[in-house]
Amino acid sequence: MRHPIPSKVIDRLKAAAGNGGFIDDPDAIEPYVTDERDLYHGVTPLVLRPATTAAVAEIVTICAAAGVGVVPQGGNTGYCGGSVPRPGDDAGGGEIVLSLARLNRVRAVDAANHTLTVEAGCVLADVQAAADDAGLMFPLSLGAEGSCQIGGNLSTNAGGVQVLRYGNARDLVLGLEVVLPDGRVLEALRGLRKDNAGYDLKQLFLGAEGTLGVITAAVLKLYPKPRETATAMVALADAAAATALLARLRAASGDAVSSFEYLNRACLELVVEYIAGARDPFARPYADYAVVELAGGDGTAEIAEAALGEAIEAGEAADAVVAASVGQAAALWRLRELIPEAQKRAGGSIKHDVAVPLSRIPEFLARGAAAALKAVPGARIVAFGHIGDGNIHFNLSPPAVTSQGGDVAAFLAQADAVERPIHDLAVALGGSFSAEHGIGVLKKPEMARYKSAVELDLMRTLKRALDPNGIMNPGKVVDGG
Repeated sequence: MRHPIPSKVIDRLKAAAGNGGFIDDPDAIEPYVTDERDLYHGVTPLVLRPATTAAVAEIVTICAAAGVGVVPQGGNTGYCGGSVPRPGDDAGGGEIVLSLARLNRVRAVDAANHTLTVEAGCVLADVQAAADDAGLMFPLSLGAEGSCQIGGNLSTNAGGVQVLRYGNARDLVLGLEVVLPDGRVLEALRGLRKDNAGYDLKQLFLGAEGTLGVITAAVLKLYPKPRETATAMVALADAAAATALLARLRAASGDAVSSFEYLNRACLELVVEYIAGARDPFARPYADYAVVELAGGDGTAEIAEAALGEAIEAGEAADAVVAASVGQAAALWRLRELIPEAQKRAGGSIKHDVAVPLSRIPEFLARGAAAALKAVPGARIVAFGHIGDGNIHFNLSPPAVTSQGGDVAAFLAQADAVERPIHDLAVALGGSFSAEHGIGVLKKPEMARYKSAVELDLMRTLKRALDPNGIMNPGKVVDGG
């Protein structure tokens, strides 16, 4: 059973957070203990919102001494329940939510070094804007970029639509500031691209989901803005043609492809049906599509159009719509970016976030659809994702009749029946059951199934070494024992 946090500890934590730095009203706390997908509902008596790294360190020091769990939280936009406290019966000695929202300063811009130093609570869109103001670009781009925070992005190793060109979140970090589980501060905000002095400690905390420490600031890599961008939506000959088209575009452009996003017909139908203003850009339906973007120097648009024309002649593509303006490009991107929102409006979805080698994507899509329909007959297969890096969001939406008034809850209850076959297939094809959404609570059982004994032992060893009392985001990712 959960034991209440002693009042004297609560008082010390409030004092450490400072004026305006805590929330203890149950109604105001509610958004902090409920996850984005409304799957998890936790319990906490206190949300702390410190404004400095020193305050974070003091809070963690108090919690370490009292055995109180610390749940770091960014924008709380994750899909796996990793940023909310546990329910009361699971919370041991009690847990507090540590929101980083008030640590939201841009500390430094070094345009000559192509780096930006920001605090963890900076909203991703604001990080992008700060880079833009410096005449540069921060390439991490997500559907939730208007509300997610950079600390959460780094803690979950977020992916997004430009991984193909620039890498995951961990690839965009040069230095970190981290509050450790005992309250000490690791100050490693170095903007160096070459630093071969021992272990690369920052990598321990990138993708660790707050289980090894609290990221409070980071030095991020910036890039030159492309001189010209070309965006197109392509009707593919079939799913297998996607990898051939990607290879063609990369070769033709000198590897200037920044995004290559796949979506099947069900995705487009859902967006057109549920999103106001969305329309099918093609005169007839196709089974498979790609939204592609090339970003490079002058002449990029001509290169893209020529390569797409060659793809049509080669039978890789059936048709293509090339954006003639920024507005048209945004309209094409909306068709991809609003798929999750359309699924939500259609009654929710059964989600899978998997990765497989690019060469196995067509096989995964075909075998995955067969396995899913065997487990959940009548479901709509909604497959989309960052095919350029092998990440497929293989989702199921309710049949149309269900979303129009049938038993959606009964449909969603079938998630367990389809999850194992899809994850087994991804792993069998040399892939992963988690590509970019992390582990949190939702996928923790899968760790034991798919990770080797050696991998699990090393992860637990790290957890015990850095967090021997198990206070950092307890119950998430991996246990310390």
